[in-house]
Amino acid sequence: MNLTTQKRLAADILKVGVNRIWIDPERIDEVSRAITRDSVKQLIKDGAIKAKPKKGISSYRSKKIAQQKKKGRRRGPGSIKGAKGARRPKKDEWMTTIRALRKDLKEMRDNREINKSTYRKLYKMAKGGAFKSKSYMKTYARDHDMLR
Repeated sequence: MNLTTQKRLAADILKVGVNRIWIDPERIDEVSRAITRDSVKQLIKDGAIKAKPKKGISSYRSKKIAQQKKKGRRRGPGSIKGAKGARRPKKDEWMTTIRALRKDLKEMRDNREINKSTYRKLYKMAKGGAFKSKSYMKTYARDHDMLR
């Protein structure tokens, strides 16, 4: 039996999609005879036609993944998107390096390990990118007899 009209009318009345309309299999003959909105409304009232409940989406998997991420899992190389410079820009790296070098230089000057002219020379070299870390700078100063 073709019940498309009845399903469409019921969907319109119940304000749901056509796929969510349920028709009682034992009362199909009765439903097929209903051709007006009022007759379909009556069948809905009687319980021959109903709207199926909405299908929910389980959040179990997403919750489980969130829990794992909280523990620090799922952070391997396969999860990394973007270039190295996109995750930590070169400028940020440079800023951390140069700040550490300048702080170390000031400490060396204040502790009288180097004099003012040596401080200025090393400062300029650091600015030019001659040293990649504090240890490199100290080694350079030691090798070139710049320390007192």
